[in-house]
Amino acid sequence: MNNFKQIQNIYKNYRDDYSLEQRKNWYSKVADAYNRTRPRYSQELINRTVELANLSKNTSILEIGCGPGTATVEFAKLGCPMVCLEPSEESCNLARHNCESFPNVEIINTTFEEWELHADTFDTVLAATSFHWVSPEVGYPKLEKALKDNGSLILLWNKEPQPSYEVYQILDEVYQKQVPSLSRYETRATTEKILRELGQNVAKSGLFKDLVFECKECDRVYNIDDYLTLLSTLSPYIVLDTQKRDALFNDLGNTLRKNLGDTIETSYLCAFHVAWKKEKS
Repeated sequence: MNNFKQIQNIYKNYRDDYSLEQRKNWYSKVADAYNRTRPRYSQELINRTVELANLSKNTSILEIGCGPGTATVEFAKLGCPMVCLEPSEESCNLARHNCESFPNVEIINTTFEEWELHADTFDTVLAATSFHWVSPEVGYPKLEKALKDNGSLILLWNKEPQPSYEVYQILDEVYQKQVPSLSRYETRATTEKILRELGQNVAKSGLFKDLVFECKECDRVYNIDDYLTLLSTLSPYIVLDTQKRDALFNDLGNTLRKNLGDTIETSYLCAFHVAWKKEKS
């Protein structure tokens, strides 16, 4: 099984194994940590999506799973009206705070599945590292109905920041001792392949055309505590037993400080898919 199918199956299992109510609050306990430590989206790629989708202050945008507003803020700067859906109340509060200077942004505390469909209303649907939480069988038909004719779909993605392979090898010793299943390193080629293949679901839906994909490598330096906080916002760590997670983080922190000092350099790929609603025959 390839990496892309593994990731798809992981989130399918989350959708199958946890109720919608549980998934609503998936990031609630780590909302502030998510806001502080999750990497930002490449401004260059955001500008490209604005250009490709021809966004302007007159573009109406529906955002699915806005979280604390990480991507929302960048699109809100266009001055366009945005309706942003977010299931976690804690993340909603952060998004409202982060977007308080943009009066055209409305944050609604709901899931996309439960949101009352407003058909043929939006020029663009945006989802930033969130749409993998929605079943493709439910998600694509509903967002297609929400779009006006020739409306655009923008899927933004950030892969998890990871250290160099040399640092990974050091940390792998900790993972093998504590939680072997969480030890993972992806090459640039593997990561790009995973991100590119996320567009397969757009194509398979049969509802969109002219799919465009681009990606860019980004860097971020974390202090050790913030890096561990970042890990705490990732789903495989969220579902980990608390005692096991605490032991793992303690061991990782000690190992990182011993070998690297106060900071750790990471890199990640940022990517987007842009597509357009097919014309009805």
